[in-house]
Amino acid sequence: MTLLDYMEAYQILEKYGIRSIESSYVKSAEEAVGFSKSRSIVLKVISQNAMHKSKSGLVALDLNSPEKIKKTYADLEKKAQEFAPFKILAQVMAKKGIEIIIGGNTDPQFGKLILIGLGGIYVETFKDAASRVCPISSYDAKEMLLQLKSHSVIAPTPEAEKRVVDLLLKASKMFFETKINELDLNPVIINENGYEAVDIRMID
Repeated sequence: MTLLDYMEAYQILEKYGIRSIESSYVKSAEEAVGFSKSRSIVLKVISQNAMHKSKSGLVALDLNSPEKIKKTYADLEKKAQEFAPFKILAQVMAKKGIEIIIGGNTDPQFGKLILIGLGGIYVETFKDAASRVCPISSYDAKEMLLQLKSHSVIAPTPEAEKRVVDLLLKASKMFFETKINELDLNPVIINENGYEAVDIRMID
């Protein structure tokens, strides 16, 4: 099994109409500043040898000035040497919202399963998740949402529920139709404007 390159995974999401935060690899501090276009950005080290980027100090958030971006880029580049080979990914800083996880794994007996639950730091804390065998229907997606204790937090309005159901259906279709064996979109941030996948992990 192989971990897909981040931007390759990003393009697969794009193909299936799943929105993800604007991202690009940057090869220098100047490129990172150019990517920002005066917006707050995040810089992350991407490496097969660094599975826990935050714990390893390889993620920097809310970089909102050229000076801060340049200094952080240099710091990350230095830290990343022990995880070589590596790339540095720039992302637009996501707006605040509810963090969920959309996951997928391949069961030897049942085949591909899609999962939804509270995301970010809450995955392990609350263990509030629901899963179904792929491909799922709209009915399945709604049932998965209703199964969550956090249903009213994730989908407080009919419009929010519709958005999450649509996301689940697209993720299920993508996972079922591709050679991906494991999927981890965590977090996907949901807010009043819709949703954006912030961190993407796919294994084929």
